[in-house]
Amino acid sequence: MATAAAAAAAATTEKKKPVFVKAESLKPGTHGHNLTVKVVDSNTIKASGGTSSRGGRSSAARGPARLAECLVGDETGSILFTARNEQVDMMKPGATVILRNAKIDMFKGSMRLAVDKWGRVEVTEPADFDVDQVNNLSLVEYELVNVEE
Repeated sequence: MATAAAAAAAATTEKKKPVFVKAESLKPGTHGHNLTVKVVDSNTIKASGGTSSRGGRSSAARGPARLAECLVGDETGSILFTARNEQVDMMKPGATVILRNAKIDMFKGSMRLAVDKWGRVEVTEPADFDVDQVNNLSLVEYELVNVEE
């Protein structure tokens, strides 16, 4: 019986291979995406040092101190990526990055890609594809429709 329990424990800890998707397959409200993308452009939105305090707490402990909006993509399309804190430093134009466990956030009716604390952003070897900037998924506006049954 001890071997059956050990085999079950080994099966549950075995990691599954990540499935990489292309930018064109991203849909609103989805998460758990793994992508290899190139950074086209990076614009810093908010670059506060996180030293201001309200109510005795510093803002660095509460929310993102630095934000950047980066246009990223692959050969199938592009999308805006919201980089937070240390992610901002990695998102240099021309860099190729792997986004692990990325999710789609909706902002003013359009899609944004983001990686929270459960995901990872890592710089990798330069990829040999050109980003399709014509198919920009962040330019598509979505409207929330409630369906009554």
